[in-house]
Amino acid sequence: MHLEPVRVECYSGYRADETPRRVQRGGRWKSVQEVLDRWHQGWRNPEWPAAEYFRVRCADGELLLLRHDQEYDQWYVVQSSAGRYPGGGGGG
Repeated sequence: MHLEPVRVECYSGYRADETPRRVQRGGRWKSVQEVLDRWHQGWRNPEWPAAEYFRVRCADGELLLLRHDQEYDQWYVVQSSAGRYPGGGGGG
């Protein structure tokens, strides 16, 4: 799995980094239009690193799969696509 480090600005509600709002890739900021899906890794299995994943649609239509490494507080793009992700999400 290729992880591209990125900067992410988040909405912070009752906790920090609750949901991504903007992603900086290649020196340009992209606005997150919609969070399509979200899940956690490692909470029940301590052998896996604690991370949160967000499938988001940017204002320009690009779909990103973002990973937030909880231990190091680092964000990554795991996958990007100009269309729909196979297997769901991104309808419309």
